[in-house]
Amino acid sequence: MKQSVPVAAPSIRLVAFASSIGATIEWYDFFLYGVVTPLVFSKLFFPNYDPVVGTLLAYTTFFVGFISRPIGGIIFGHLGDRIGRKGVLILTLMIMGVATFLIGLLPTYEQIGIWAPALLLFLRIFKGIGIGGEWGGAVLMAVEHAPESRRGFYGSWPQIGVPAGLLLSSGAVALLSLLPDASFLSWGWRVAFLVSALLVAVGVYIRLKIFETPAFAAMKEKQRQAKVPFLELWRAHPKNVLLGLGARYIEGVTFNIFGVFTIAYVTTALGMPRQVALLGVIISSALMIVMLPIGGMLSDRIGRRTVFGLGSLLIGVLVFPSFYFMEMRSPGLIWLAIAVPFALVYPMVYGPQAALFAELFDTRVRYSGISFVYQFSGIFASGLTPIIATELLRVGDKAPWYICIYVLVVSVISALSVFAMRETHTRDMTLDEVDRERSIGRMPPQQQSA
Repeated sequence: MKQSVPVAAPSIRLVAFASSIGATIEWYDFFLYGVVTPLVFSKLFFPNYDPVVGTLLAYTTFFVGFISRPIGGIIFGHLGDRIGRKGVLILTLMIMGVATFLIGLLPTYEQIGIWAPALLLFLRIFKGIGIGGEWGGAVLMAVEHAPESRRGFYGSWPQIGVPAGLLLSSGAVALLSLLPDASFLSWGWRVAFLVSALLVAVGVYIRLKIFETPAFAAMKEKQRQAKVPFLELWRAHPKNVLLGLGARYIEGVTFNIFGVFTIAYVTTALGMPRQVALLGVIISSALMIVMLPIGGMLSDRIGRRTVFGLGSLLIGVLVFPSFYFMEMRSPGLIWLAIAVPFALVYPMVYGPQAALFAELFDTRVRYSGISFVYQFSGIFASGLTPIIATELLRVGDKAPWYICIYVLVVSVISALSVFAMRETHTRDMTLDEVDRERSIGRMPPQQQSA
């Protein structure tokens, strides 16, 4: 019993901050790689192709890394449910950091030929696998350590990694853009990848100071780990897996419409300077750092389903006036059009999401459950969204209204998914379904004695 106190003893703020470090590194690299790909990788790693083909090949390495995330979610979800959250979380952070650092050291095509793009592809796969397990572990360290009444609030801290990573990568690119083109291509771009080692060092140092989560420690003490968590997940929680995939649909679509697609839309379709769209995303990211904890806190007070579902539907409605104001081609209106749905409403979805998904599953399969739901849904909710939006813009003859209808349909799907869930914000996360059924007397006597 003496160890039950120190398990919860570390400041929950320290635990939540430690969880947010890995998420920040993840998104820092995500945005950085996306920006550097057409500027650097298409020229230094695929120089024998024309510019368009070189860029497409470079983006292929980006997409492959994205596809490998569900694999990492399954692998590290298994380990996290079998041996614990803390050790796996440190391991995934180191994998991510090492892969990012090594990308900054890669020789170019001119130096080692075909091995250059091959190594870049390998590191993207390696990093994608690490990222696949990072988010689930970061979320569980925060949510399972948090007091029951504040799981939404502290679960939102790892989510802050999205705007924080965007701001860091934007700042890095802005500084490196001051270099002459020759210097940027020869060594400048490498600096942005190499400095991630500092974030990793800080993250590992902090994570070594925290304890295993109380929910996992209690389960391990009872020796109730699932033999194959991923199979147990589908046996025990198939409905919640499907509802989680549906709920996350609007979150991935919203981020990629307003955080990624609008940059290209404002620049190409509207003919505005790229800096206008980038500044709109940066302003929204800064506001989001404040709004995400508020979204999580609201879900603690009035329920996950209410906040998430309402946020989902609001996004579906607000996307129409958002694109309408962008069409006016005024920088101020463009910033407002991005900020309202992205900085003010999106946190109602992304803030409570960590706690919502964690509460869907029992402790013995929770790491596997949230990792699979988040990473697998990322393929259709996030990875395909810019492609779908680009095609809908073409079909609509450069008018954005088909895109708006698509977002509205997705918002309804996600709202229906989350409203079909059982409200869980008061759930005791140390109790699994068997324990919970026993505690309220629903289990037949023969099963209670089993």
